[in-house]
Amino acid sequence: MKELFDIMPQTGTVEWIGLRPEKKVDLIEVENVAVILSKGLEGDHYKGTSGKREVTLIQKEHLDTVASILKKDEIDPSSTRRNIVVSGINLQALKEQRFSIGDEVVLETTGMCHPCSRMEQNLGPGGYNAMRGHGGITTRVIKEGIIKKGDSVKLITS
Repeated sequence: MKELFDIMPQTGTVEWIGLRPEKKVDLIEVENVAVILSKGLEGDHYKGTSGKREVTLIQKEHLDTVASILKKDEIDPSSTRRNIVVSGINLQALKEQRFSIGDEVVLETTGMCHPCSRMEQNLGPGGYNAMRGHGGITTRVIKEGIIKKGDSVKLITS
C-alpha cells in the first residue's frame, strides 16, 4: 500500500491565504506569508503547544461541495477559519505525509480539521453538518519559508 500512497502526480495550487490576528475575529486575506518552524504562520493568532495545528488547509473543491450542499453560489474561504485554500490536489491523500508548498516550505499532515460550532454561525443553518468530511487538514511546519498565492503544492515521496 505504501507504494500506492506515494503515487500522486497531481500538483495543487495555493488559491487563498488567510490569517486570524486574534481569536474570534475575521480572517485577513494576504498575498503571501512567512511560515515559522514550531509556530505556524506569522501574524496568525494560533499559538498551540501540541504542534499539530500550526497551519490548516482546505480544498477549493470542498468549498464548492459545501456551497452546493447549502444551496449557495460560493463559500467565502475566510468563513471556514482555515489558513490556506488549495485546488487540484486531494488533501486527504496527504494523511501522514509530508508535502511542499512553493520552493521552501514543507508541512506534515497531523490530522483532519473537523468543523467547529462556529460553522453554523459563519455558514448559516446546516453549516456544521455541510462541513463534516470537508474540513481539510491540520499540519505542522517541517521547513519554514514563504508561501505565496499561486505556489505549487506537491507530495514529497520517500
